[in-house]
Formats: sequence, structure tokens, C-alpha cells
Amino acid sequence: MTRNDLLQIQERELAARKKITLRCCQAAGCLSSGAKQVKEQLENAVASAGLSDQVEVRGVGCMKLCCEGPLVQADPRNTLYIRVTEANAPSIINALQGGTAEAQQGDPEAAFFKKQLSIVLANSGVVDPDRIESYIAQDGYQALLGVLRDLTPKDAVEVMVKSGLRGRGGAGFPTGLKWGTVAKSTGLKKYVICNADEGDPGAFMDRSVLESDPHCILEGMAIAAYAVGADQGYIYVRAEYPLAITRLQTAIKQAKQLGLLGAGIFESPFHFNIEIRIGAGAFVCGEETALIASVEGKRGTPRPRPPFPAESGLFGCPTLINNVETFANVPPIFRHGAEWFARVGTEKSKGTKVFALAGKVRNTGLVEVPMGTPLRVIAEEMGGGAPAGGRIKAVQTGGPSGGCIPAEHLDTPVDYESLGQLGSIMGSGGMIVMDETTRMVEVARFFMEFCMDESCGKCIPCRAGTVQMHHLLDKIARQQGTRDDLTKLEELCDLVKNTSLCGLGQTAPNPTLSTLRFFRHEYEALLQPETGWHRNEATSPQPTATG
Repeated sequence: MTRNDLLQIQERELAARKKITLRCCQAAGCLSSGAKQVKEQLENAVASAGLSDQVEVRGVGCMKLCCEGPLVQADPRNTLYIRVTEANAPSIINALQGGTAEAQQGDPEAAFFKKQLSIVLANSGVVDPDRIESYIAQDGYQALLGVLRDLTPKDAVEVMVKSGLRGRGGAGFPTGLKWGTVAKSTGLKKYVICNADEGDPGAFMDRSVLESDPHCILEGMAIAAYAVGADQGYIYVRAEYPLAITRLQTAIKQAKQLGLLGAGIFESPFHFNIEIRIGAGAFVCGEETALIASVEGKRGTPRPRPPFPAESGLFGCPTLINNVETFANVPPIFRHGAEWFARVGTEKSKGTKVFALAGKVRNTGLVEVPMGTPLRVIAEEMGGGAPAGGRIKAVQTGGPSGGCIPAEHLDTPVDYESLGQLGSIMGSGGMIVMDETTRMVEVARFFMEFCMDESCGKCIPCRAGTVQMHHLLDKIARQQGTRDDLTKLEELCDLVKNTSLCGLGQTAPNPTLSTLRFFRHEYEALLQPETGWHRNEATSPQPTATG
């Protein structure tokens, strides 16, 4: 593959474009609502109307407004159809000829779309994820070409440092610093791993990116591998994402066929291969050392750090691990420049963030906004607020590791520091909206049950502490708790947070701590009245914690 070959593929693909394009979402959410059949009916209707030379029906990835799927958009007319069925799909073709479409129309100019800034999701809902030519037509693999042609590995690391990109997996560690550490580490072999083990309840950002734009991840990983000196990459993705896995497999095969993976990429000395590793769905394997153990074929449990994976990771070799969204930012940064990216967002949180907006909100789906965007803009303006005339009570960010932010703090900007001050985290990007019917003690109990079930059991604070915290939360939720139980709960939260081995245990108390901080009255309202007598807890049945 040469630069001219890449340009020729792009030119042929663009030249083959037709006058009208009907983009039909083929992501998992819309497929579950019959989008495959809708696409087939659109294709049949185009053929029947004799419009095959004028109209292209293109299967694309997620078009963001998941609650209104299946979605179809007609370009260049900018007409969005929502909740399209097999029966009314042919009427969309009729509308192209001046008739009336039976399908319900949405508003592509609504706040949900207009307030987004797409960097990671720029190709989502635009390219056909099953065709590498569709990605190349959108300047795909141009960034990799430019890096191999114009930059040294050290230069590539410096670009990432200047961009200010922070890891989108949750902790927000500076990406350029991590790349630089791996690049400087000594070793005959180095690895790059994409962490696609997205396990937060309600989160589907990484899945959607993999389903919608798989080549962006491959290109981002290849650039990272060149920068750090790696020749082998792995994508660790959970088995619950079969469509993402299938599209990744197709993308890897296509990239190899065109010489964009493998030996001598773009006629350079750079070699890089990518393989997929499928995880069994353990939440703890989102932690990088547990993930590494799983890739090695061992039980997925974390280990103490240091040494960090950047120095001693997969098979004891220096290993770069970033998540899906982090790698998806890499090609745009190298195409447009570090300064371009650094101008988006806030001083300490650069770029955009993708959120899976879900819960008690009118518009659910994917949103990508500049860092620093207030929560209120996302939940009320883009999300449309609570349904049925309700009011938003809280917004949960960061999943089981995050916290619940009350309505009075909805003007908080979404960045790492601001969320941390409220006892929450950015996390990988789950955002669950709660209305006034939500009981916060039950929210805390739900997330604690999740962490309890997902604990690997390796360290006692997490293994036993989450069980005991869940017992106390359950007791309070059933209105059998006392003020002593509430005190014990707070003490346990502090203990587990400060003594657990990995991030699962260290952040498991966050939902409880944040709800105690902002909704303590709901806990106290459920406590048994003080009687001056307390039963001896030592003689009461206690749950057991097993490893």
C-alpha cells in the first residue's frame, strides 16, 4: 500500500457516490428494533422505483438518538426519519419522488444533535463499518500515513503530550505521558492493548464506537504502536458484544488485505498486527492488570502496582493500554494537529467526551460534547429533561465507581476535577438520569450489589467489605436499620476505599458516599426510631463473604 494507492481508493469511493444517500442505522440498538429488515425494504423499494443509479442505501453505525430507532436519514435533504418500520420504509422512497412519507420525522436541528461536537463520533452514522473503502473516503488511514512518513516515534509521542488528551477509561491519566513511559521502557518486545471491556451498567459508548467505526480504532492503535515501539496489539472485548466483535474481525481482515496491518505498512520498516481477545464479561477485567492476566490466559485478577504495565505488563513486557475512546481520538489529533485538539474543552480537560445518556430522560443515546459542558445542558437541553413532566433529581456519572450528583449541582461543568469535587468521577462515560421517583438508598444498594458480585475476591477489604456494605444498605432499605448501622456503613466505606487492592474496591463506596452526602435525609427517614435499646449485633445472623 502506497500513498497513491490510498488516494485512488478514496477517489473511486467518492466518485461512486450517488445523488441521494439514505443512511440506515445498523448498530445493535436499531437492529434489535428491526433495522436490518428496514434496510432491506429500502433497497427493494429503490430497485422497484428504478432509482438504483440515483439513490444509495447505506448501512451505517450508531446515529446517536437510540430511543427513536430505527433511524434513517436522507442526504443531502437532511431529513431524519425515526421509528421506521418495514411497512413504511417504501414510503420514504416515495417521498424522494415528491410523495409523502408515512414514517415519522425527527428534527436533525434539535438540541440533542446541534449541541454535540463530534470528534470520536465523527464517522459514526456516516461510514459503512463493514467497508474499509467507506472509512478511507473519510480520510481514513491518512493520519497513519502522515505519521510514518513525517514523524519519528519521539515526535509522535510529543504530539500526544501537546494535545493534552487524557485517558478516557476513567482515571484521566495523561495519554502522552503514558505513551512516553512505554516508549522509554526497555524490552525486546512491547505490546499495545485496547481495553474494550466496557462493563458499567447503562454504558454503551465503546460498543457503539466499535460497531460504527472499527477502522478508527485500528488506525489509532497502529499510530500508538509506532510511537512506543510495539509490533503486536490486542483488542480485549467482552463476549456480550457479538456485533462489535464481528465488525472488528472484518476490519482487521480488510486492513491486512490492503497492507494497512502486517509487515511494511506504507512501505516503511514498521510492522504491526492486531488480534482480538474475547473476555467472559468480568467487570474487574476492566482494570488493566486484571485484563493483562486474562489476555495471558490466567484468571482475571489485579496485582499490586508498581511495577506498572508501562514497564512490566503483558508477558512481563512494556505494555501500553488505552481504552476505545482514547484510541478513537488519536487519528483526528494527528490529522488536524495537537493545537486543534487542545483548543477544545477546558484548561485541564482537553477535547470532547462521549456519554451514554440513559435513565429517566426523554432522549437517550450517545452524546459527544466538549469537556466543560454543564450537566444541565446534557440532561435537560440535549436529553430533554425527565419524561411525563417530571423533574430531574440526580445524575449518576461513572457507573458503579461514580457518584450521584443532585439537581442543585446540574450547572457543574463536566470535567475531571469538577466531578471529583462532588464525589463522582468521569468514568468511561455512563450517565444515568434519575427523576423524583428514584429512591437513592436503592440506587446505592443496586450499585453495591453489582460491585459485590463482580469482586474478584483477591483482597479481603473488597471481598468482605462489599458484602457487609450491601448487607447494611439492604437492611436500611427494608427499614430495619438503625443509626448505628448508618455509622458502620460510613466507616466501612472509608475502610474499603482506602485499603482495597484495585480500582473496583477503591471506588465501590462512591455511589453510597455521594448519596449519603447529598441525600442523607432519605437514609435517615428509613431508620428505625431510637428506643434506647439496641439488639446485640454480634448475636444476629451475618452474611458470609467467600472468595
